[in-house]
Amino acid sequence: MLTANKKTKQRAAGAAFAIIASQYNARYVDAMLRAAKRELVRGGAKVTVIRVPGAYEIPVVTARLARGGKYSGLICLGVILRGATTHAQHIGEAVSNALVQIQVTYEVPVIHEVLLLENARQAEERCLSRTHNRGTEAAQTALAMALVMRSL
Repeated sequence: MLTANKKTKQRAAGAAFAIIASQYNARYVDAMLRAAKRELVRGGAKVTVIRVPGAYEIPVVTARLARGGKYSGLICLGVILRGATTHAQHIGEAVSNALVQIQVTYEVPVIHEVLLLENARQAEERCLSRTHNRGTEAAQTALAMALVMRSL
């Protein structure tokens, strides 16, 4: 069951975030991107958006940005839809493994919203809905993590 987005008033004034978003499955990713940007701006943050061709290209850009130390957090957005082969599973696992490694190595919060979904219906529920948009959740998590990291 999907949980509705919570209304938060997280503030991270002056914090800078980068969103690395796939161009593939643009209908869904663009909706998450709009929601994430809206939430970050509402939280007083600066936002940089970098588009990459697909989900598989997200980790290399994320690593470069993490190494630079300029951002309070990095938000990764993508949608992978399963098909008739295991290709989607391989891409999803590779991206997940890479993103967790980047986060731990560079000690920068990496918010993972590269979704591996069964079908378009699931993508619509998680990306196009205002009440369940994973972009909103990603931005809320990024704002919260920026505050956690500042406090350490």
